Amino acid sequence: MLIEVKVPQLSESVSEATLVSWHKKEGDAVSRDENLIDIETDKVVLETPAPADGVLVKLIKQNGDTVTSGELIAQIDTEAKAAGAAAPVAAPVQAVTPPPAAPAASA
Repeated sequence: MLIEVKVPQLSESVSEATLVSWHKKEGDAVSRDENLIDIETDKVVLETPAPADGVLVKLIKQNGDTVTSGELIAQIDTEAKAAGAAAPVAAPVQAVTPPPAAPAASA
């Protein structure tokens, strides 16, 4: 399921903000409430947390872009796996060789 990451509500006296620094890149796993990006207004720098666990699948806005309250800036897929996450590896299979049969005793 895709979850939208939006610019938080800015104060009434602030109409625009600037995306300062993404802390994650596309394909990275994110955790709910983990800081994704710093957004700067003329008064303050806001930390914007991930709204859900998942994978950051699309950055719609980039560092330096000007944004407004509620504007869509990224998407998180709650069902995707991170690009860098390795699939579980099965334990190596060891071939078991039976010991050689003892030579038959001669009479």
